[in-house]
Amino acid sequence: GENDSWDPTDASKMWFFGPNTMGPNVLVDKTWGVQYLNEIKDHVRASMEAICNQGVLCDETLQGVRWNLIDATLHADAVHRGGAQLIPATRRVLHAAQLSAKPTLLEPIYLAEITCPESSTGGIYTVLARRRGVVSGVEHLRGGLVLVRAHLPVAESFGFSGALREATGGTAFPQCVFDHYQVVPGDPFEAGSTSNTALTKVRQRKGLRTELPRLIDYVDKL
Repeated sequence: GENDSWDPTDASKMWFFGPNTMGPNVLVDKTWGVQYLNEIKDHVRASMEAICNQGVLCDETLQGVRWNLIDATLHADAVHRGGAQLIPATRRVLHAAQLSAKPTLLEPIYLAEITCPESSTGGIYTVLARRRGVVSGVEHLRGGLVLVRAHLPVAESFGFSGALREATGGTAFPQCVFDHYQVVPGDPFEAGSTSNTALTKVRQRKGLRTELPRLIDYVDKL
């Protein structure tokens, strides 16, 4: 369209959205003159649906991924263009493409609204800083009270109310609601980074290998 960076031709050749045909991920057909391509669309759709619900990093739902189908060479015999041949191969390609694109991990973020006396704001800022919280605004209320608004990672919210009470002498009252997702800081492939630590915990909880997948893992072995 006119208001984004997409090529108008690409926008007219989107094959599917996923998951569930309306999610935030898309596959675009950028091929020209590939024989039998329309015959495999259902198999590609099935592969994409599965991958959108099981991303390459830790089998979590994908957000904001675009795949470009650049080229394909398909067997002339229809027997060799079935789901048994195409779905596993397509899934490997979609996973490998994610790894090539330097994937990141997203985490849910709360909007925390904390009401407290003005004298207690120092304790609130200290607790937020320890939990990767970011203050987005402060509003002065009647009676010497203030309303502190901050964004707080959900992963850092466990025990948050108790920590606030301890830091403010029981004068702070928080309310947290989901606000948005944001990228976890750090490179997920760099050992010791915040992103890598979070990713390792998720993989362990799900019973996945602690070692992250490599591009070589998705190369066809003859």
